[in-house]
Amino acid sequence: MYLGITPSVTCNNSSRNEFSLIPDKNPLVEFVEEFPAGRSSLCYCSLLCGIIRGALEMVHLAADVTFLQNRLKGDSVTEIGITFLKKLDEEKDRWKK
Repeated sequence: MYLGITPSVTCNNSSRNEFSLIPDKNPLVEFVEEFPAGRSSLCYCSLLCGIIRGALEMVHLAADVTFLQNRLKGDSVTEIGITFLKKLDEEKDRWKK
């Protein structure tokens, strides 16, 4: 919502704890022209995974968020995989007074 994109959601898992987001466009791609020499392993889009993971933690859900495909790496689409790990305990996560 904040990035102005609407992803498609796919779920191919029978336990229904994993799904993929496939955005129609990646706003970060517009700012990257070419990877520096010797730095082809950089993943500028990991920022998006951190944003999603942080948002899920704010609603007490632990998740593993990774890039499965990335247009910047030459893939045909950008795909973000999300796996729910567990529900976080609210009492343990509160600040100690």
